[in-house]
Amino acid sequence: MRAVWNGQVLAESDDTVVVEGNHYFPSESLNSEFFASSETHTVCPWKGLASYYTVTVDGEANADAAWFYPEPKTEAEHVRDRVAFWRGVKVETVDA
Repeated sequence: MRAVWNGQVLAESDDTVVVEGNHYFPSESLNSEFFASSETHTVCPWKGLASYYTVTVDGEANADAAWFYPEPKTEAEHVRDRVAFWRGVKVETVDA
């Protein structure tokens, strides 16, 4: 799978975990140059406290376009150290 926004590959991995229709990419698969920590946090009743990244490509920022659970609840442990996307980031299958 590949996450793309504004013409740049943000993450690519053949090891994503799908939860509620979202592909969670391993943190090490991110192209870190495009990510900056955000102050935004939300709470999921079963996954826990989510943190966000703002994605910036070619000077254009996409606020809170990626999220992750730094300390997921026990039932969501499988998303630890993984990042998911929204807000126009296209997650697509990579052709072999």
